[in-house]
Amino acid sequence: MKMLKVVLFLHTLLSPFFLAAAGNFYSNVDIEWGGERAKISNAGQLLQLSLDRASGSGFQSRQEYLYGKIDLQIKLVAGNSAGTVTAYYLSSMGPTHDEIDFEFLGNVTGEPYILHTNVYTQGKGNREQQFYLWFDPRADFHTYSILWNQQQILFYVDGTPIRVFRNAEGVGVPYPKSQPMRLYSSLWNADDWATRGGLVKIDWSHVPFVASYRNFAADACVWSVGRSTCSASKGRWWTQSLDSGGAQRLKWVRKNYMIYDYCHDAKRFPQGFPPECSLSD
Repeated sequence: MKMLKVVLFLHTLLSPFFLAAAGNFYSNVDIEWGGERAKISNAGQLLQLSLDRASGSGFQSRQEYLYGKIDLQIKLVAGNSAGTVTAYYLSSMGPTHDEIDFEFLGNVTGEPYILHTNVYTQGKGNREQQFYLWFDPRADFHTYSILWNQQQILFYVDGTPIRVFRNAEGVGVPYPKSQPMRLYSSLWNADDWATRGGLVKIDWSHVPFVASYRNFAADACVWSVGRSTCSASKGRWWTQSLDSGGAQRLKWVRKNYMIYDYCHDAKRFPQGFPPECSLSD
């Protein structure tokens, strides 16, 4: 029994995925800003961010990742959330950073949230796609996932793919492959642009605005001492792409819930669409 305890302890110490798999916010994240507006409770299983007139709040993962699958369940700000943004993203540091974004743009009571997505490579973004959701994200927790491997980045909502950003190095587009990224999430005041282009402002009579999180999981290659450490048997995400069923679900989302795609915005790109659009679905 003593030997078994030693083996289990060593496995816990050495496994690069143990903390992430545990889903405990005390172990996996640090409160980045906002002070008492960010709270962890329920033995580390629940994290809540709040926004008031003075400040928003945010947290970041303790680990950095270079490829992986990140899952996080979020319940968004209830009621009149106009002017607020709940951001959930992976990002590296510096002016030529890489970044993979989910941003949830609040709205007045009864009107839908907008899910705003973007991808930055080598400091260049402007690759926005926006969606409505097929459920009320304020009513309950839903799972939002980023799958990032060498072939593509996949965005998922409750296991349904909503966006693919393929590796387009073959047509001269940089791809996130060398900069480790940390997970960040924040709740903040963006009423200068978030709701109807900034026409609808935050109604501060509803403070505090609260977003809730649970079940953070990172099955990923962890960056440590200048290199990426992966499990000996990488998860399915390492080679995952869309099968025929996933491709059909993606088409369903794009047909019924997509409200903006930069690859279709001819007014924005009168001289021709960015080269990665040639690989777009």
